Amino acid sequence: MSEREHDVVLYGATSFVGALVADYLARHAPTGTRIALAGRSRSKLESVRAGLPVPGSDWPLIVADSTDRAALDAMVASTTAIATTVGPYARFGLPLVEAAASAGTHYADLTGEVTFAREAIDATDAIAQRTGARIVHSCGYDSVPSDLGVLLLHSQVQADGEGDLTDVTAVARVRGGVSGGTIDSMRGLADEVKADRTTVKLLRDPYGLSPDRDGEPDTRQPSDSPAPHRLPDGKWAAPFVMASYNTRIVRRSNAIAGYSYGKGLRYGEVMATGAGPVGAVTAGAVTAGLGAMLAGFATPGARQLLDRVLPKPGEGPSEKTRRTGWFRHDLDAVTTTGAHYTARVSGSGDPGYAATAVMLGESVLCLALDGDRLPSRTGSLTPATAMGPALVERLRTAGHVYEASRAA
Repeated sequence: MSEREHDVVLYGATSFVGALVADYLARHAPTGTRIALAGRSRSKLESVRAGLPVPGSDWPLIVADSTDRAALDAMVASTTAIATTVGPYARFGLPLVEAAASAGTHYADLTGEVTFAREAIDATDAIAQRTGARIVHSCGYDSVPSDLGVLLLHSQVQADGEGDLTDVTAVARVRGGVSGGTIDSMRGLADEVKADRTTVKLLRDPYGLSPDRDGEPDTRQPSDSPAPHRLPDGKWAAPFVMASYNTRIVRRSNAIAGYSYGKGLRYGEVMATGAGPVGAVTAGAVTAGLGAMLAGFATPGARQLLDRVLPKPGEGPSEKTRRTGWFRHDLDAVTTTGAHYTARVSGSGDPGYAATAVMLGESVLCLALDGDRLPSRTGSLTPATAMGPALVERLRTAGHVYEASRAA
């Protein structure tokens, strides 16, 4: 790969989040990193590039459509690592994953789509293992905080000799906006469910992204859609919209690592809604709202209404919302010896956009530049199993908090 023209190619640089990642790389990539911007429209790429600080304003451009396999093959062959923001991934993503795996090019995306991840895993894992590519899905807010948070807990428990992880609960607190791309992915999932009822089985399977479904334990996992309830500190919690995806990534990491976290691991995620009556009412409203939105996408009349009021593809939160947003995940864990541990993962900026730009930017830099510091695994991986401590270190340097300790 040292002979390739680029270290990093950012595909989808003209998308809402792609432009944010481009700006992040222009400001924070190490001096001398060879970066190119890619997409299907040269004029739009030129517009994005013109708005970047030096050295981004001089980066080369690559024109490639997601339906043009020859162009995708040429693009991935030119670089050590590629990051893509072109979604919904179920609609546009598989040809690029296949091209990267075949070329031995490391790959990172932002998907939170179980069906796409399952399809890509099945199509490319064996190929990428043979070519030496690391194919890494979910390198944004889906699912880096969850995946690396549990990895940190595991590392601390192992260092202390306190057995394996058994029960881990992540409590998410967030402030941020919603983009049209995320909404479009939810629309696409509703369409998949209507077209193929086997999709429902996959979505309900807590081990739906396992590398070996038949080898998984029969450990009963927490519900992805729990009723509103009180947390141990007395505050209220509701379902976390990303739990159904993040939990499967964490369980996939555990399986890829030979169940090093513990074969009896039970992992769940919820969203904190506050204390007292306000927290209780908010928890109820969040629970009802999520259910209503998912049902609405599957109902013709309601779907048209939602399409009119929700953000459209290419739209995203305002600059103020991106700047003032934040996220924090507090993880509580119990081990097989009965010890209690906590971890905290947090960062500033709207989690789905400003913070995600940091996560994807550092992930692709990690894949491109940190080869000697990465786990030796290749194939279809997760952030924790592909990059692990090297990515944690990068994100800490970027200002995010990653810490784990034994509970007092």
